[in-house]
Amino acid sequence: MNSIKLDAHAKINLTLDVTGKLDNGYHTVRMVMQSVGLHDDVTVEKTDDGQITLTCDRPYVPTDDRNLAVRAANAFFAHTGLVCPGLRIDICKRIPVAAGLAGGSTDAAAVLRALDTLFETNLGLDTLCEIGLTLGADVPYCLRGGTMLAEGIGEVLSPLPAAPHCLVVLCKPAFAVSTAAVYAQIDDHMPDVRPDTAGMCQALAQGDYNGVCHRLYNVMEAVTAVRHAEIGQIKDILLSCGADGAAMSGSGPTTFGLFHDSDKAQAAFDRLKAIFPDTHLTEIL
Repeated sequence: MNSIKLDAHAKINLTLDVTGKLDNGYHTVRMVMQSVGLHDDVTVEKTDDGQITLTCDRPYVPTDDRNLAVRAANAFFAHTGLVCPGLRIDICKRIPVAAGLAGGSTDAAAVLRALDTLFETNLGLDTLCEIGLTLGADVPYCLRGGTMLAEGIGEVLSPLPAAPHCLVVLCKPAFAVSTAAVYAQIDDHMPDVRPDTAGMCQALAQGDYNGVCHRLYNVMEAVTAVRHAEIGQIKDILLSCGADGAAMSGSGPTTFGLFHDSDKAQAAFDRLKAIFPDTHLTEIL
């Protein structure tokens, strides 16, 4: 096999809580993460030129080692000791960039999985996650996917019962959010309202869709929404169109709504798409 194409799925946060800060500057978190159907296409092909080349259909995405996908390839060869014969990585980007959806991390995870297959290294998921963690805290989750409780800096993962199936409308306004700036503001003023992550885990265990929807909460939303009124606007539209629950994902700015009713989901998608072009209709995986 000389080439492989993989889906690299986005994630949303059903809950997100910041629980502390370590001496090294990293923040500890406790959150429930969920894969959704929206995905990038990542194709990895062996070449014979000794170079790692990345192409992407979005011109604003870096194609050098600023891109986690390139760094993932370098980390794979460093770990295995294999000599890279040459690689071509192509990313067809559907996941919004700098959006709180782990778009870069999931592409890196796909590259690690692809290389493990192409070079028949059979590293196993645990080892791939160890490599992934050197790239970013979300990469181990993106390698495993599904419904997970994430703790530590996000790398301590515990599988949870699958979330009830539903449709998801994702909407990213046309700006990026600095995760570091959000964390800095949380350090100054820890939000008073915290997510009920234990209750979310219980709702998932019971297959309680309404319980999941009622417990959607992200402490970062209180910070980001104050600076960007679009977050509240998107959330209001989602709820007015009949979303069963809505919240921001990650440090934002993407905001999502969960829907059991496909007509309501389509109406929310249509209304938001007319205002915010980077709007997507997908589903819980």
